[in-house]
Amino acid sequence: MKAVDQLPLNEVQLSLLRMFARPMSEEQTLKIRRALVQFLSDELDNEIEKVVKQKNITEKDYDKLRNQHQRTPKK
Repeated sequence: MKAVDQLPLNEVQLSLLRMFARPMSEEQTLKIRRALVQFLSDELDNEIEKVVKQKNITEKDYDKLRNQHQRTPKK
């Protein structure tokens, strides 16, 4: 697998670079970052909902996972 700094930019990345290739205030930069993070968060939520539906995961399944012992045994 290539390192991130060696991957070519995709069309979305190039488009964003062109769109924001101008001076911006720190406040504007923060607003853009927040908007992008919100977009990615929404996409992740949608994907999780899709997988939960496909696999018929229920609240009972979540409760079972919450109550499982998560520690590895000491050696």
